[in-house]
Parts: sequence; structure tokens; C-alpha cells
Amino acid sequence: MLRKPWWRQIYLLGLDAPLIAVLWLFIFAKTWRVNYHPWQAYVALGLMVWALGIALKLLKSALMADPKDPLQKMRSRLAPSAVGAGILSFALILWGFPMSIYIRLLLLAVLVIAYFALANFSPAPEGQISYPKHLLAGVAYAFGISIMAHVYLPNLTILDLLLSREWICFALLSTIASAAVEHWTLSKKNQESGYPDEWQISLPLTLLGAFALVFAVQAESQTPRPFFYCILTAAALLQVLNRTFHRFHICDIKILTSACFLVPGLIFQAYQMSL
Repeated sequence: MLRKPWWRQIYLLGLDAPLIAVLWLFIFAKTWRVNYHPWQAYVALGLMVWALGIALKLLKSALMADPKDPLQKMRSRLAPSAVGAGILSFALILWGFPMSIYIRLLLLAVLVIAYFALANFSPAPEGQISYPKHLLAGVAYAFGISIMAHVYLPNLTILDLLLSREWICFALLSTIASAAVEHWTLSKKNQESGYPDEWQISLPLTLLGAFALVFAVQAESQTPRPFFYCILTAAALLQVLNRTFHRFHICDIKILTSACFLVPGLIFQAYQMSL
């Protein structure tokens, strides 16, 4: 029996989401000029994202009850690991974070619970995309990452975070990417229809890229520009994937989507080094 490619194991084990989270936390912190940003923020975020991701995967696997699902065999190892990661993440937050993080975490918990409920107990009709679910996913993911940097800016409130151009752009990027994966998956499963609704992904990505470019040009200083260039790069890569997804396996599409979030990190670092 042929072994599955190693990169598919990355998605199966949920390692791509925490890697993206840690990278974009670094980008947020540098963009917002967070002077003091301890290592606990990165470790706690990575563990929290991984634990929630594994919990969601295991819940979906349990509801589907598919004996061929590889997660069924790994449940006994992944479930305790996810619980341990969640406990360790919470311990790090108790240990080294400002008190204001708890209000933000409460709001994050509400978003995550709403997403879990909508994703697992209120599915969209077969063959249709649940846009509210993806909106919740994008907002929760962006909020969870950004608060780990924003909490170290004591003079700013949650409202300042939610009104920031950086958070709005990243939340939209995450939402579009989440919806795109489901769109591509449905199109792959129904080859007869092809992908006639490609504009549903292409148009939002085009608008997001245009806004990111405008924000980069309008920036009063050099500091926020690399962030918007990262958004523009990610949107452009997702556009390419939107045109070529039919060439790839469904699991590979998910990995390539994650890569679209990781590649901008190279752009950000190169721009930072040039300043």
C-alpha cells in the first residue's frame, strides 16, 4: 500500500493552522510596534489554535462515523494531546499575560462556541456553502491571533482592535480562504458542474487586494505597509489557486491554501530587513 504524502499528514494533524497563527502574530506585533512581546504569547497561541483545531476535527469525525476516516484510529492519541495542549495554553495565559486578556478571551470563546454550533449542528443544504459559518471562522481566527499582540498595547481597547484596518483585512482574508476551501471541495466532488461560480471567490479576493494596496499607499509611515503587502500577496496566491484548484487533490488544496498564508511571511521579513 502506498503511503500518503507527508504534507497531507501536516493537515491531518492540524499543524498548519498554529504555524500560520504564530507567523501572523509576529506580523501583527511588528506592525503595531509592540515593544514587549514575550515568548509565552506565541507558545500559548500555537497550543490554543492546535487544540481547538484538533477538537473540531475529532468532533466532525465522530459525527460522520466513517470507519475509513484516519482520525478514527488516531482519536485515542489526539484527544488527550489536545486536552493537554489546551491546559498548557491556559496555564501560560494565567502566568504571563495582562489581566485585560480575559475579557478578550471571553469574546473569543463566544465566537468559537458559535462557530462549533453552526458548523456541526446547523449545516448548510447539500451542495451549498454556509457563509455565516465561514464568517464566524474568519472573525474568530483573526481575533484570536490579533488579541495576543493587541493586549500588550494597554492604551488601546477592543474597539480599537476591531476598527483597525489590519484586523479587518486579515479577518476578511481568513473568511474568504475558509469559504474558498469549501467551494473548491464541492466543485471537486461534483465534476459535472465544474466551477461556474468562480467569481464568488475571485471577486472578493480582487476587492480585498485592491483595498490592501490602497491602504499600503495611504499609510502615513513605512511600518504598516508590509502588512498590507502581505494581505495583497496572500490574496494574489489564493487567486492563482482559485484558477488551478481542479488540478489538485482535495487534501493538497487545503495544504496549498495554508501555504498562501505562509509565503507572505517571507515578503514581510524581506521588507523589514530593507527598512
